[in-house]
Formats: sequence, structure tokens, C-alpha cells
Amino acid sequence: MVRTQIYLTEKERAALLNLARQTGKKQSELIRQAIDDFIGKFQPRDRRAALEQAWGIWKDRDDLPDFEALRREFDRFPYSRSDNDS
Repeated sequence: MVRTQIYLTEKERAALLNLARQTGKKQSELIRQAIDDFIGKFQPRDRRAALEQAWGIWKDRDDLPDFEALRREFDRFPYSRSDNDS
């Protein structure tokens, strides 16, 4: 590891100290975790891994509409383009 100094506001420092007390983790560990999470948001993700992770997330949900019925309803109406769409 490389030692790095950062400047925090008083509010950030107090919140970090409080979070460290609550979690039992060191402040440096929390900072590294936050940096890793932030960097991860901007790293290109492996598409296959993302798809595998998302597989089945809607399975057995009862709060979603009946998509097959919605599709049948939409298919009843032919698509028509207006003159403004061309």
C-alpha cells in the first residue's frame, strides 16, 4: 500500500469517525472501500458477468404487470407513422 494524505471537512471527518465506531472498521479501511466503490462505477464491466448476476431478478415477483397481456394489447393496434415522423 501507498501512504496518501487527504483533507476532509470537519463534517466529513465527524461522519467518518462515527461510521468507523458503528462498523468497528478503521477509518482508512472505510476510505479505501469508498474509493474502490467509486472507481468501480467507472470501470468497464464484463458484460457476461453483469448478465449472469442479473439473471432471474424478476423471477417470482408478483408486483409486476402481466407483460404477455400487455404485449397482446399493444399488438391489437397497428403501428402508424404520422407525416411528422418521416
